[in-house]
Amino acid sequence: MKFLVVVGLALLLLTVESVLVQQLGLAISRIDVTVVLVAFLALRAGTREGAMSSFAVGYLLDLMSGQPTGLFTFLAVFIFLLGKLVVKLVEVRSRLTFALFAMGADVGHGLLASFFTWLTAREGVAAVSLSGLPTQVALTGLAAALLHPLLRRFEVERPSSVGMLR
Repeated sequence: MKFLVVVGLALLLLTVESVLVQQLGLAISRIDVTVVLVAFLALRAGTREGAMSSFAVGYLLDLMSGQPTGLFTFLAVFIFLLGKLVVKLVEVRSRLTFALFAMGADVGHGLLASFFTWLTAREGVAAVSLSGLPTQVALTGLAAALLHPLLRRFEVERPSSVGMLR
């Protein structure tokens, strides 16, 4: 996926997410579409391209969330790199496995975000964010299943080196 496509898609999805969360009345939970994008990048993008795109997606989430700047930027790149390691151990090809992969990434993302928020914020803030984590993970899995075909359409095919000598 190209960098500008990822940034534009992240902006669009974050806007749709904020409207949906408000319309559905989800006070302590959200649909984490940025983790879905980062999980897809971990599967399909190269390390340099994926890390830069994850950095941009995390920075956009930082800007739109109101959290301390740098938290979600760091977590997006960290989850991307962790996802690159996990992809070597598991095979993710179908919509269902991608949704499960994104849900696992969202669990790690949510726990780390709560931990770092707990380290730097007032009492009780991390407990509130942890109580909405199961709903957030379920909604992220649903979003991943719905976004998988769209993300596959934006995927750039890389030429294989097998047929180069024909």
